[in-house]
Amino acid sequence: MNIAEIIFLLIKSWTLIGALVALVFLTVGIDRIDEDAQGAYAFRPLLIPACLLIWPLIIWRWFVLETGRDQWPKRHKPPRESHFWVAIAFAVAIPVIMLLGFSQKQEWPADFKPQKISSEQEQSQ
Repeated sequence: MNIAEIIFLLIKSWTLIGALVALVFLTVGIDRIDEDAQGAYAFRPLLIPACLLIWPLIIWRWFVLETGRDQWPKRHKPPRESHFWVAIAFAVAIPVIMLLGFSQKQEWPADFKPQKISSEQEQSQ
């Protein structure tokens, strides 16, 4: 078995497990953890691609919500003070980096000569 077959087998296994998680979660689980999703069946097929890819996160989040260990007030805290200073640093650094990049003069090598890629017949058309 070569590396390509192993990678293909891993991808196939990942999506198969994701399909099983999507089937169980979208039929049973979503109604148990989100009361707004009860009876809303039209949007569930739209969630299938996400379930195929991030099924470990879905299982973990489902477990946290089912066991009652979710601490939702902590998720809504305002940003930390350091976020403000990081945003200021990015707001200054990004334009400086762009200006430095644009200010650098690029020169072609002296011995560089352009070559025709198309034939004479293609150019006359």
